[in-house]
Amino acid sequence: MEFDLTAGTAILERMPHVLRAMLGGLSDAWIRTDEGPDSWSPYVIVGHLIHGERTDWIERARIILGGGPGRRFAPFDRFAQLRASQDKPLAGLLDEFAALRAQNLDTLGGWRVTDAQLALTGEHPALGTVTLRQLLATWVAHDLGHVAQIARVMARQYRDEVGPWREYLTIMDR
Repeated sequence: MEFDLTAGTAILERMPHVLRAMLGGLSDAWIRTDEGPDSWSPYVIVGHLIHGERTDWIERARIILGGGPGRRFAPFDRFAQLRASQDKPLAGLLDEFAALRAQNLDTLGGWRVTDAQLALTGEHPALGTVTLRQLLATWVAHDLGHVAQIARVMARQYRDEVGPWREYLTIMDR
């Protein structure tokens, strides 16, 4: 499927509601459990999404749309949330994410991005030249990937408890 800004935005605007429905009000046993060393809990993932709203998607889109020679993106700290979100209540993080996402989508909508602008490029520090279309499509796919990750982390908490049904639950062993 070719990236469509309106369709992509429809996914992006739903993400705060999805996270609130999925995680809001759950105990720490659900939101703070991860899959072991070097893995993230749902709580950490929400912090990661907040950091992305602050420093990644719209900031990089601004760089691309600004044009000129300074189109290189700053590296993204994939672990900043471990410091920034530490010890904050999940309800507050969900509120913060919703506010930042709404602000960023308002900014994006205000730009009235054209097809020609979607083809403009920036320089990713590891991936090289990327288009605005690719950046925005990645924003959508990134959100969906983290929904799947949250569901997997939560489902695996019952990995042994499901008994023989584990054979049919592919999420348990991916």
